[in-house]
Formats: sequence, C-alpha cells, structure tokens
Amino acid sequence: AIDTLDGKQNVVDSIWESRPDLPKNPFRVHPMKYAGMTVQDKVTKIRSEMTEKKATMTVFSALDDIAYLFNVRCMGDVETCPIGIAYATISKDEVALHCDPEKVAPADVSEHLKEAGVTVKSYGDIVSDIESHLSAGKKNKVWLDNGRSNYALSRVIPEAALIDAQNPVTAMKGCKNEAEMEGMRQAHVVDGAAMAHFMAWLENAIVVEGRSVSEVEVDEVLTGYRAKQPGFKEVSFPTIAGVGANGAIVHYRAAEGSDLLKYLDRTQPILIDSGGQYEYGTTDVTRTWHFAEKPDDEFREVYTRVLKGNIGVDSMIFPENTPGFVLDVFARKALWEIGKDYGHGTGHGVGAALNVHEGPHSISPRWGNKEVLKAGMVTSNEPGYYEDGNFGIRIENLLEIVEISSSDDANNGEEPANKKQKVAAEGKKFLKFGKLTLIPIQKNLIKVEIMTEDELNWLDSYHQEVLQKVKPLLEEGTPAMEWLVKSCEPIKRD
Repeated sequence: AIDTLDGKQNVVDSIWESRPDLPKNPFRVHPMKYAGMTVQDKVTKIRSEMTEKKATMTVFSALDDIAYLFNVRCMGDVETCPIGIAYATISKDEVALHCDPEKVAPADVSEHLKEAGVTVKSYGDIVSDIESHLSAGKKNKVWLDNGRSNYALSRVIPEAALIDAQNPVTAMKGCKNEAEMEGMRQAHVVDGAAMAHFMAWLENAIVVEGRSVSEVEVDEVLTGYRAKQPGFKEVSFPTIAGVGANGAIVHYRAAEGSDLLKYLDRTQPILIDSGGQYEYGTTDVTRTWHFAEKPDDEFREVYTRVLKGNIGVDSMIFPENTPGFVLDVFARKALWEIGKDYGHGTGHGVGAALNVHEGPHSISPRWGNKEVLKAGMVTSNEPGYYEDGNFGIRIENLLEIVEISSSDDANNGEEPANKKQKVAAEGKKFLKFGKLTLIPIQKNLIKVEIMTEDELNWLDSYHQEVLQKVKPLLEEGTPAMEWLVKSCEPIKRD
C-alpha cells in the first residue's frame, strides 16, 4: 500500500486546480434552553469514561460530535447541516477546539468557549498535537473512533497506543435530554403548520385552478412556507419532490432544465420528502399525495400496505436492549404478504438541531448494526414501495423512544378497553414510540377494507393529535386551517 501522506504529494492535489479554501463561516452559540447540558458537564462525563477506558486523550473529528460537544452550530460549511469544520481534543488538563480563528470571531462565541474552559487552536495543528501528546508519555493512549475519523489522524497513532471504539459523544448525542426533545417537539409543531399552508396551496393549484406545478416549484413554495416559521435556518436536506416515475428514484432532486423534470397534475402522484433545520430542532417527513378523482385501485392497495407498515412500527412495544433490526419486519409484513418489498432501511437516527442522519442506531434489515434502541433516541419510520418507471410511495414520521412505566397501557390507549394489556413489571424495562411528526395522511388513498379496526383507530387518534397541536398556529378561516381540519376528520369506515 502507498502511504500518500508520507512525504509524497497527494495525487488528487496534483490535478485539483483552483481548489477552494476551507469554509470559514462563524459558529453560533446553541443556547442552554435547547442544549440542556453545559459544555463543562459534557466534558466531565467524557473524562469519566476516558478514565474507565484508560485513555489520556480523546480526539473528535466528526463535525456533528464537535457541534454537540461545544454547544455550537454553524451554517454554510456543509449544505443543510448546522455544523462547522473543526477538530476537537480532550485530555486530563485541556479541552481544545481546532478551527479557523474566523469561526470563533463572534464575541458571544469566544466568550461562551472561554467560560467553558475551551482552548482554541489552529485547525492545522491537530496532527502535531496528537503526536506531542503521545511523545509526552510512554503510557499515553488516544481514544479515536476510526469509523468516524480519517487516515491523517489514525496513521500517527501506533496500534499499541490506540483505543479504537465508539467515542463517548456518540451515545450522549443519540439519547436526547428533555430540553433537546422539547425543541424537537416544537420544531415538528411549526413544521406541521408550514405543511398545512403548503398543502392548502398545492391542492388549490392542482384541483381548483387545474394547473400543472413543476417539482422545482413544489420545492420552492414548500421551503418558502417553512422559512416563515420562527427559528427556521435552512432545509435539513435537499427536498425530494418526485412526480410519477421520479418518485421511484429514492434520492431524486429536481432541477430546472433537467430531462427528468416533471409537472404535477391530477393524473400522477407525488412523493415529497423534506425537512427543516430550526434553531431548536430538526424535521424530516415524507408524504405521498395523489389528487386524482378516483386513484388507481392497485396504487391504493400498495399505499395502504405501506401505511400498515408505518403503523406496525409506530405501535410496537419492545423490551430494553432490542436492536433496531428486530423491528424492521413489522414495517414490511403487509407488503411481504403480496410479494412486495422496498430496498432501503426503515429508520435512521435524527439529530436535535443537528444532522438529519445521525447514529448510532437504525431500523434496517441489515443485521450489522446491533446498537440497541434506548429512551431519548429519535428515529425515522419510513416504509415505502417503488415501481420503477411508474411511481414511488413512502410514508415517513419521526418518532421519539420513550420508557413505559409499569402502570402504562401497553397499547398507548388506542385499543378497545377489553384488549388492553399491562406491561410486565419484572425488572425489565419496556419502550414504545411517541409521535413527533404532525402532518396528516391522505385518507382517500386508503383501502379501508384491508385495514384492521386497531389501525383505523390509530389513524383517527393520530389525526386528533395533529389537529390539537397544529391548529393553534393557524388562523381561523384560512385555507391552511380549512385543509387541516378536513384532513384530520375521522376516516369513513364503510
């Protein structure tokens, strides 16, 4: 193997002309009312874990780990992600942030870091700092998660001095504290209001005005309504708005002038996967809409089975120490019954006012990730079905994982009383999901005859919750309010 960093020019650098400088957008302080834990408390907890691991230095290179650790956020360094380019190290007597000085130039940021006892160092000094630490003592050991780092750092740490394990921030960041979770809940309420405004506009444009709307316009108008919400910063990922066959392209992105660009009318469905980065939380939601007077029966059949899968995961009660892959089958059961499936995972972690894709957990048929689901984690729940060249369906909500007390109803109170079960209180903790996303599900696409009574009760209960939480943000008599009330009416069961 060739060590391209060992005195030889990087082969990419030799051909990369006009390479842009690293971005230098300033950090902003992520306030305690959203962070819920001080930098000092995070450092104390990390140092405690370092003692257990016999590590004398821990190195962080994943940008969301660093933003979380120092209670800072940034906009512009990485598209749609509120993180800034930096490294961080913690040792027994120093906490260091390695970044460009312009990133900590704002007075409130430098004061925030100073109060937390953080030393700001040059971005380029990270490698030499690790080397200096190792040379300062033969017993010194560096904790570096190689799976979330780069070769430039790992290559300078001898194997005998390396502790290669999941870094301590990953688990802390994955389990949200109450302040972080409250911010996530708040973000989903305002996101629900933005979507109500958008859907009222879209339905009017397609059904009443009878016009065709491009996928790009869908993206722009939806982002515009989100931007009107308090604390909105940017979208949490590039919006996926796929009409017809484009809905079957899982990470499709519409662009003006593209040969793939389509226009929405009443003849085709649209899959919209979108989200927002708010100062206090992060959202990610997918809905599939179809404005046909009489949607195709086969489409409704598959749509309903995708919904059944979403409900199957959402309503699960499961014991502690359950890895995510155990739940994946509940998302696919209804599709498997008719010989259909989808080719992506069912759930990913989501950051609290951080990256929309976050570990360490997932819900997926791939058994490699054995991370157990824990109270305080946020996960997406997004079963789908895709028919190449025809359409795509996905229904995605974000969920929070909550602990069940021994007195809780195991069914969330959604089943008839005679079916209620009590969770066993034999020392083992059980968990369930709480709903974060507050956006209605299109009812006339549902084949009621293949839904169970419990599933229909779940839908009505969900829509009651959406209406209760989002309605206060809308004005009476507005198109958004009328759309929300209509969309949250109980489903007709005959």
